[in-house]
Amino acid sequence: MITPFPIHVPDDNLADLRDRLDRTRLPEPATDDSQGIGLDRLRSLLDVLRGHDWRALERRWNAIPHFRARVDGLGVAFWHVRSPEPGALPLVLTHGWPGSVLEFEDLIGPLTDPVAHGAPAADAFHLVVPALPGFGFSERPAEPGWNVGRTARAWATLMSELGYPRFGVHGGDWGSHVSTELARIAPDRVVGLHSTMPLAAPLPADLATTDPAERRIIEKRELFMRGGIPHVMFQGARPQTFGYSLVDSPAGLAAWLGEHLDAFAENHGVSQERQVDTIALYWFTATGAATARWYWENLRWGPRTAEEMNAQPVTVPAAFTLFPGEPHPTARRWAERRYRNIVAWHEMDRGGHFPGWERPGTLVAELRDAFRHARGR
Repeated sequence: MITPFPIHVPDDNLADLRDRLDRTRLPEPATDDSQGIGLDRLRSLLDVLRGHDWRALERRWNAIPHFRARVDGLGVAFWHVRSPEPGALPLVLTHGWPGSVLEFEDLIGPLTDPVAHGAPAADAFHLVVPALPGFGFSERPAEPGWNVGRTARAWATLMSELGYPRFGVHGGDWGSHVSTELARIAPDRVVGLHSTMPLAAPLPADLATTDPAERRIIEKRELFMRGGIPHVMFQGARPQTFGYSLVDSPAGLAAWLGEHLDAFAENHGVSQERQVDTIALYWFTATGAATARWYWENLRWGPRTAEEMNAQPVTVPAAFTLFPGEPHPTARRWAERRYRNIVAWHEMDRGGHFPGWERPGTLVAELRDAFRHARGR
């Protein structure tokens, strides 16, 4: 059953956040920048969070048609925006961590109503933008097993309930995992895949390559694996222990999310206002532990090595947009072993891990281009 789901946080919750911020206890500054987010940076985030207008965010959110559906026993919250154009293509947009559906807020108007934004009506999409299990206003799973695979199957069910037998998929970060899996298991329904983070890895022999471009990609991946993935290890190992502080301390939550929103963007490309919107969303939905648990679930699911990935090929038309600030890049040669029908591979000169925030106009143009093949153009 699908029902409208406007959001509203009680006044008491807003007052509680202000009270906790007023009683924040912070540690001494670190002696080295490699130890984590700086004290001055965190203080700046907390100052903005203290003055954040949650009610304004609620009004923005509720101006977009928002629903909740029970899918496989879980309440899945999602935006569903139908285009005024009758020939619009249904498209599922899936976010990642430390993001949310807010990553796609600025894309909704241009994608659903291209004529109003100077583009042809033929580029219109009907959008479905679900929150991952345990994220945002989707329910927090009460049982294990809500991993990428189960989520992909849930998205397929949701699209059936919405009356969309065929549709496109897009995602970055975890959204790429869900979109890739959905395209793999339902090639008869998914007309095409677009992603900003292709999921492919080098084979052992590839590590000896002398190709300069591939060497740079390998070195960047190695740097990320050495120092850039504590979020995977911490959240994947003990999400419950780690989650207590994320749900109870706004300063702890702001430090954890803010550090990664800064680090994964190109040149700190996610504005402080966008960051605080995200921190407030995680805070008021109390999803710090649940979103950490997503890592625990998925470190126990799915292909990990290049050989395992390549043994689960994706055959639907796939288009990729690569941004230079993406911390976990992939070479096209590796991607072609898994994605067997790559129709576009575009390398941008600006942008990072959060293109919906950093380069929304570019992402809109790339999505329009990626699915023109599915429209017979």
